[in-house]
Amino acid sequence: MIRIIGIDPGSRITGYGVLDTDGFRHQYVSSGFIRIKADTLGDKLGIIYTEVGKIVAAWKPESMAIEQVFVKNNVDSALKLGQARGAAICAAVQANLPLGEYTPRAIKKAVVGSGAADKQQIQLMVQRLLGLEELPQSDEADALAIAICHAHHVKIRSTGRVRGVRRGRWV
Repeated sequence: MIRIIGIDPGSRITGYGVLDTDGFRHQYVSSGFIRIKADTLGDKLGIIYTEVGKIVAAWKPESMAIEQVFVKNNVDSALKLGQARGAAICAAVQANLPLGEYTPRAIKKAVVGSGAADKQQIQLMVQRLLGLEELPQSDEADALAIAICHAHHVKIRSTGRVRGVRRGRWV
């Protein structure tokens, strides 16, 4: 079993989810969210970097997965999301974690079976897949879904180490 952390980046709320997996079976470890209360963008990014770093230090994952940026309607929102992603990615690089990046569609397909799934479907499937008693908060569910998607995409050697991505590159 290896430990994976999934990050759902956001400039107001960044979700995280940690699970242990052998690539097929997943065991819930922890999840939560970072509520970013700051006025300036620099302060927000600093909080994301620091808090993700603390979570990584506390749970000691062997790999990180994060959602890729997408532009739906608002380019400004996509830019802020990209900057939040960058802060979280810097925390992963600082901890020397292999990083996987996935589109929202790929994440939904890995967890729900449909790339067009809505937030509630993701929450329900994450709850079922991980055997959680309560429905996870939306940002937590998204982060756990990202970790599950990553577990399905990386190859795990018999030693329990992640093989497949190294700092965003497939090996």
